[in-house]
Amino acid sequence: MQVSSLTFRSLAVAVSLVAVGTSAQALTIAANGLMANSVQAFSQEAQDAFDAGGVTVTPLGNAASVGIEGAPGAYSFPITSITISNTLKIASGDAKGSALKITRVARGLGTVGLVVANFTINYATKQVLADTTTLGSVTVAQAPLYNFNVATPLGLKYKFPLSITGHEVLDQLTLTPEANLTMKKSLALDAALKAALDSITTFGTLTQDISLAKRSPAASTTPYTP
Repeated sequence: MQVSSLTFRSLAVAVSLVAVGTSAQALTIAANGLMANSVQAFSQEAQDAFDAGGVTVTPLGNAASVGIEGAPGAYSFPITSITISNTLKIASGDAKGSALKITRVARGLGTVGLVVANFTINYATKQVLADTTTLGSVTVAQAPLYNFNVATPLGLKYKFPLSITGHEVLDQLTLTPEANLTMKKSLALDAALKAALDSITTFGTLTQDISLAKRSPAASTTPYTP
């Protein structure tokens, strides 16, 4: 279902169709034409560990660096779609076309690292998924990247005549065991840097802000490929 913009009325109709369907399936609604963004702000301890290991984070595709007071190292990803379950809850949100390249220069190896792209927030498993590619290797589609906690559940605010905004904060981002292992291998971390990675208690937060204002031009929905 591809649309360039989404109105409160069309969203209400879509949700109603899900609600009354006798065999209702999850409904995916395009959001790439809306001012809907997910911002990852790395924690200070994560940034300190990156600095210690000479790790650089570069936004690619739809992703962009953003300045958040008190939280440098923040990156914005346009939300490209939202999936509503047949129980009328948000099941997932996608940020296709966005990527982060995480690299460092390792002695004797040159530049090493990985690219994480095409993010999905899965609310059922409380995980962030991403296509994960070690530089020079194959891509693992939608590999578990982070576990998260819902700090501020999605809250919707309405304004006359037909304006709606949503705000949500996910915190306690922690690497999944799979992502932890991939990071260590992809970045060629030595014992000390592996310990530094393991010592990070949280990688920061993900904040989702959604409005029905039109994004022009609409964000690309083409998956990012390294």
